[in-house]
Amino acid sequence: MSNEDSLQLNFFVGDEKHTKRKHSYSNKRGTRIKQRKLEKRASKNNKHTTKDQETQHKHRTETSTELLNKAGETERHRNSDLNPPSLKRKQSEDSTAIPVKKERLENKVFISSLFRFNPEIPSVKRSAVPSKTEEVFSSKFFKDLDLHPFMITNLEERLQITQMTNVQQRAIPPILNGQDVMVKSQTGSGKTLTFAVPVVQHLQSITPKITRMDGVHALVIVPTRELVLQCFETFRKLVNPFQWVVPGCLMGGEKRKSEKARLRKGMNILVCTPGRLLDHIKNTNSLSLSKVKWLVLDEADRMLDLGYEKDVGEIVNALDSDTHRQTILLSATLTEGVERLAGISLTDPLRIDISNMEEENPSVEVVSSTVQEKNENFVVPGKLKQSFVITPCKLRLVTLTAFLLLKMKMVKNPGKMVVFLSTQDSVEFHYKLMNHFFGGEEADDNPNFAEEGDLDFFKLHGEMPQKERTKVFQEFSSAKTGVLFCTDVASRGLDLPDVRWIVQYTTPGAVQDYIHRVGRTARVGKQGHALLFIMPAEVEYLKSLTSHGICIEEIKMADILKTLIIAVQDMVTDLDRKKTPPKTYEESATYMQLCFENYVVEDNKMSDIARKAFQSFIRAYATYPSNLKTIFHVKNLHLGHLAKSFGLREAPGSINDKRGKPQNHGRKNKLKQERFGSKRSDPRISQFSSLAVSEFSSGLSHGRLPKKKH
Repeated sequence: MSNEDSLQLNFFVGDEKHTKRKHSYSNKRGTRIKQRKLEKRASKNNKHTTKDQETQHKHRTETSTELLNKAGETERHRNSDLNPPSLKRKQSEDSTAIPVKKERLENKVFISSLFRFNPEIPSVKRSAVPSKTEEVFSSKFFKDLDLHPFMITNLEERLQITQMTNVQQRAIPPILNGQDVMVKSQTGSGKTLTFAVPVVQHLQSITPKITRMDGVHALVIVPTRELVLQCFETFRKLVNPFQWVVPGCLMGGEKRKSEKARLRKGMNILVCTPGRLLDHIKNTNSLSLSKVKWLVLDEADRMLDLGYEKDVGEIVNALDSDTHRQTILLSATLTEGVERLAGISLTDPLRIDISNMEEENPSVEVVSSTVQEKNENFVVPGKLKQSFVITPCKLRLVTLTAFLLLKMKMVKNPGKMVVFLSTQDSVEFHYKLMNHFFGGEEADDNPNFAEEGDLDFFKLHGEMPQKERTKVFQEFSSAKTGVLFCTDVASRGLDLPDVRWIVQYTTPGAVQDYIHRVGRTARVGKQGHALLFIMPAEVEYLKSLTSHGICIEEIKMADILKTLIIAVQDMVTDLDRKKTPPKTYEESATYMQLCFENYVVEDNKMSDIARKAFQSFIRAYATYPSNLKTIFHVKNLHLGHLAKSFGLREAPGSINDKRGKPQNHGRKNKLKQERFGSKRSDPRISQFSSLAVSEFSSGLSHGRLPKKKH
């Protein structure tokens, strides 16, 4: 046969699997689908085995030096929480390390870095602003006035006061002449003695001598309880040579029964708050105001801020209109509201503004009653140095701590410091936290810091009992050094001696509030300092300060945080175990923040206080006036970063308790269940109740009937 006619046959002999598979499912239904699934599983297992073999081969080829390097990297990442972010970046660039995210996800603990993902701190250009200041002291002395010799001797020997301030020099003579006076002067300029000296002078000159049973002749109204105590103490010292003149006080928080007993005994000078005085006018028969000849309204702008305008109007109406009465109104700022209050109580007043006084002509000047608040340049003490620091949310707490230690622990004769906060819960949190780590009362319970050089901390806010508020006010006033955490209850009129630093940890709203806060220092010609904390989104607030003639300088945050390098070295635990203690301010700040966070996490009570402070801060932040909403808006806050400033690792909305269970917020439902019984009832009771619905029921059915199928 030829090649063309030949046949070529190709036979394929397959595997046994294929041949068997062809006939295995021929007579069985569904076996083909099952077989496909089995083949897919087998192919997956083959892929995993090949991958495992490849990884084993790679691990065999790795040298011992590479394994040691990986082990070193894992060691560094375990201790990375105490390293600053700069070191972490270098480590990640030098070698490929095992990621830490898997370990954190397993442990469910998230500790973010303090120095990463912070907003950029803007640079603020310093603008030269002509500040408006007042000269406090004048060239006149109290002995130049027509006062009783015993009064002059008492002022010079007991109160150590000889020279008059400008406001005293200009206002006391017309007050002695019986004229209504409206005074505007900076805080700390001696306004209390401006009205107290003429009142006592008039009362001691009455013949025959008055007695306590003659009733109230002088009525002094102030906005806060602390101011009541301060004014009462001033009158008590002034009447020391004139024992027949009796001062007294009324204020909220005290027992009405004891106050009524004092009123029955009688008093000639009554210092009080508006609310409590109005309550006694309506309910106490022994209080008679028919002989009142002097009415003093001190800190009038603060009374308006607290909503006392209506109460003051009712008090003025309760006074006898037939008797001739002299009225004195004093305020650090003159607004339209103060003018309106003056119209209620004063008749043809002499208006005195110390800021408009010319040094060459110290005579009394009449100031126009129209007040242009928007363009007004506020007056600050001449020896007050003002500054600000820009801090991101995360770093606020450690920056405040560093500043407290810098000015109160590392300086000889530091004096006293007042820290203003926005809410009462925030005062409680910072007081307990600082007292735990740096205070003398709880130093025995806290082993972290040395006991040498402990600081004295105080707190003051409106929700404290009156006895405790009075005790704190007196203790802080008499202390040589200490730190007072307070709300704006201490921002008006209080004369706290030797206060050298005012720290505004939360930014005030109106510029007037800023003026009153910084007015707690640099009083009566002494040196004083003020520091304002602002966040990067709040920098525009500085322009509103400068537009009102307030000159303020910047302090760099890094310069303050460097204090922590020394402060952390004083810690007596944990540093001995570490080979290298923190050397940079980033490491020190991170370590300090971890100490705060661990304390808050481990102490359930402190954790609750921190959460309340966080929430109250947000509520207070939402209450800024409408003209400042563009600067202070809740949307500008990063809640996670803000939580770090309260020692919290997460925002309270996602925080669980120590055991990991979510918090139970249904307290009302729980109380209802305890009162009316649980919602889940006994199944047997529900079964019989369902049977009792129908009188034709046989009693043999099982509660619910099955649903019909349509």
